[in-house]
Amino acid sequence: MKRLLICGGTVVDPSQGLEGPRDILIEDGKILALAPNLDVSDAETWDAKGLHALPGLIDMHVHFREPGQEHKETYASGTRSAALGGVTSVVPMANTNPIVEKQADLKYASYLAQDQAIVNVFPVAAATVGQKGEELTEYADLKENGAIALSDDGRPIMNGAVMRRVLEYSAMVGLPLLLHEEDTNLSAHGSMHEGYWSTYLGLPGIPPAAEEVMIARDLILADETRGSIHIQHVSTSRAVDLIRIGKSRGIRVTAEATPHHFTLTDEAVRGYRTSAKMNPPLRTARDREAVIEGLRDGTLDLIATDHAPHTRHEKEQEFDLAPFGIIGLETLFPLTYTQLVLAGHLSLSEAIRKLTIEPARVLGLEKGSLRPGADADLTLVDLSLRRVYTEAEIQSKSRNTPFIGTELQGWPVGTIVGGKVVMRERSVVG
Repeated sequence: MKRLLICGGTVVDPSQGLEGPRDILIEDGKILALAPNLDVSDAETWDAKGLHALPGLIDMHVHFREPGQEHKETYASGTRSAALGGVTSVVPMANTNPIVEKQADLKYASYLAQDQAIVNVFPVAAATVGQKGEELTEYADLKENGAIALSDDGRPIMNGAVMRRVLEYSAMVGLPLLLHEEDTNLSAHGSMHEGYWSTYLGLPGIPPAAEEVMIARDLILADETRGSIHIQHVSTSRAVDLIRIGKSRGIRVTAEATPHHFTLTDEAVRGYRTSAKMNPPLRTARDREAVIEGLRDGTLDLIATDHAPHTRHEKEQEFDLAPFGIIGLETLFPLTYTQLVLAGHLSLSEAIRKLTIEPARVLGLEKGSLRPGADADLTLVDLSLRRVYTEAEIQSKSRNTPFIGTELQGWPVGTIVGGKVVMRERSVVG
């Protein structure tokens, strides 16, 4: 592979405590050198003057609909969407059709990734058979065949005894456990946050307690079993408080926030906008502020999108019938930069940490660094670039996002995966 020199840019790499001008030399898919003013004559050159070079972004919570619902998203379209968003590694959940729960399912996922993907793909396997929360899948076999983590995401594990066994066995094999926390008895038939706007719109609500009681239960079980849990898409103030208390007591818990939960509130549903319908739902301004504070003080370790594609006709149904979920890969960085960094909640380095080395740490991946010898996964961003997100540029097969027409700042303009350029100047080339 030809050598590539990224020169003239500002490197921000929290794994090295580095923020300053550096050139980056890439060879054979690895970072060969990182230093000021590298003198290299036999390499292709990318002039990154005015840009910031970051470790490749990692999104550890996405939904690709292949196999089973290829009309919504495939590995090809999903990873093109990731590339446009500067995301070099994605972690698809297991809730496809069929569900990823056996060796054959993982092998097929691996085949799809090798055949179609233009970014790194690390598959998740189901924690229980059929994601029904009753019988455990074969954890050791799943790990041996490439599963990076376990999750029934989209479906909570309602039975506490089953959850206890899941914690014990996932700890034995060393697979991270990613949890969608929802008491379905409390959330049943709800379609948005239970509060003022659900009453105003006449829509059935989902109370915050539906999320919170499950987090409390699983913190207790993790403490009892000495297992570890990762809590997905935290959305309420009390949920953040519970995780903070759990960490203070030494419970092995990590957690994530999504850009939509630290950007929007339930008022975004006004007008019955199904593009703002997701689970857990958008909540109040107080909850949004608590999520931001959780990111600021480290209670919430990282940022992930919960990228969930759906077709236009599905989302254009009555609000109660429309599916939950929005796409998010392409707006991950500009929303983080605009809402957290420019707003003064996080420094640039802190924000990048939550998009790189923190998800790598939770998943045990050797990613998220630009040290010499590391995989050459890079994201180049123009922090001064302000532009409106348009439907025409979307690479996903789906368009279900409330952020179309929103002006944001700080856009990825280059994505390099394993030394290969897959996006340049806002155009996917992989």
